[in-house]
Formats: sequence, C-alpha cells, structure tokens
Amino acid sequence: MPQEPTEVQVRPGDEADLGALTEIYNHYVRETAITFDTVPFLPEERRRWLLSHPKDGPHRLMVAQAGNSGKPDILGYATSGPLRAKPAYATSVEVSVYCDPRAAGRGVGTLLYRSLFAALEGEDLHRAYAGIALPNAASVRLHERFGFRHIGTYAEVGRKFHRYWDVAWYELPLGPRD
Repeated sequence: MPQEPTEVQVRPGDEADLGALTEIYNHYVRETAITFDTVPFLPEERRRWLLSHPKDGPHRLMVAQAGNSGKPDILGYATSGPLRAKPAYATSVEVSVYCDPRAAGRGVGTLLYRSLFAALEGEDLHRAYAGIALPNAASVRLHERFGFRHIGTYAEVGRKFHRYWDVAWYELPLGPRD
C-alpha cells in the first residue's frame, strides 16, 4: 500500500519508470474513459512517449514515488507536452496527471502538479491546457485548485465503452504576460 503523501518524493521520470508508468496508464485505458486510448500498451510501445519528456524544457514528466530504497512504489505521474504540432503553438502545453488507483484522493495529484508547474517556471510558456473527460469531479477540482478556468466543452467528442463522452477544456496562464 502506498505511503501517505508526506512521504512521497516527486522527481523527473526516467526509463526505469517505464513499466510502472505503463501499468498505471493501462488501468485508465482498460477501466475508464479518462483517456480515449482503447487498447492497453506494452512498455516498449510507451518508450517513445517517455523519451519525449526530457529533464529540461517545456515538455516534462514528473513521477511521484513512495520509498527511496530498493524498488520505489510509483504512485503517479504528471506531464506537460505539446498542445499541437504546429510551431505557433510552441508556447502552449497540454498537461495531465495520472495516479495509481491506490493513491487516488491522497494528495498525490496535487504534489505532482505543484512539482510540474515549479519545473516549468522560467520556460518560454504562455498557457497550459487540460482536457477532462466528463464526468470527472476530482479532476475538475484539482485543475480549479491550480487556477485553471473552464473555457469550453467538446460535446460527445469521443466514443469508448459503447457511449459518447464530453471533454471539458481548461486553461491556465503561465509565465510573464506580454
């Protein structure tokens, strides 16, 4: 069982985390509409995703772990990645957080976002965006706690588990204002 959030360390992710991160993500693929991926991944299939998050720059991967000796217990992760591929979007990122179901509701998501946004300070970023498949009251609360504001909802934009899901979009200003 994961330890309490006061004993959680947050650090940049690395290749040694790939198996645990894939396992956490696959839970959401199999069991929820939180992600619109529909087929679980093998760790090798997620390696490119992991490597797209270096330890510096605007696209980061932060990992929460309990314990610091032996095999750490990975509790979740938060990422920032490209919002869109076109160059004019470079100062915007899409952020997300995924917690091991055993760690949900224990403050791990808050610790992860706090660390992610601290790591992004000083980067040439203007906005962060988060898409939340609805309903997901816990994710809405987390994002609003960090100052995100709702900017719109795509109605029935994704189909998973034989039904359509809405996605609410949230925005957070980052960095200095031009």
